[in-house]
Amino acid sequence: MPDRRPAPWTRWLLLSAAVAAADLATKAWVSAAFRPGDVHVVTPFLNLVLWHNPGAAFSFLAGAGGWQRWFFVGVTVAVGAVLLAMLRRQGANRLLALALALVLGGAAGNLWDRLRLGHVVDFIQIHAGGYYWPAFNVADSAITVGVALILWDGLRETRAGRPRPEGR
Repeated sequence: MPDRRPAPWTRWLLLSAAVAAADLATKAWVSAAFRPGDVHVVTPFLNLVLWHNPGAAFSFLAGAGGWQRWFFVGVTVAVGAVLLAMLRRQGANRLLALALALVLGGAAGNLWDRLRLGHVVDFIQIHAGGYYWPAFNVADSAITVGVALILWDGLRETRAGRPRPEGR
């Protein structure tokens, strides 16, 4: 009798879906509760704001005239395909699978915004000493943590002197 259980890597897609869902839910809440430019102080170093970013990280290409929307959609789709392929080949490396799932979920959340709205909704603003970090969202946070874990995974394997398995 053939084994009909899903492949182990597909379980990580549930985490990606949860990240995307949390991202979209928080963006929907902020978009309903705030108007663009509103600032709500949460702590002395954290504000909630509503910012529409047509660009990429740090508003890169935000003022490019509209073509960047489809450029970023294409890049995200291509990166998503690579992440899925990597996730399928990750084997027993749970740290790498976690990292890839976080990046994939974050990319999916921001992709949805770009396709539906033409911009990404950002709302978390950190500041200290008069310096304000650009606003970001749950998807950006998941991508950042995922990339940090990918780097950590690579450093762990390099320090241990283990050769990387084929396909990774």
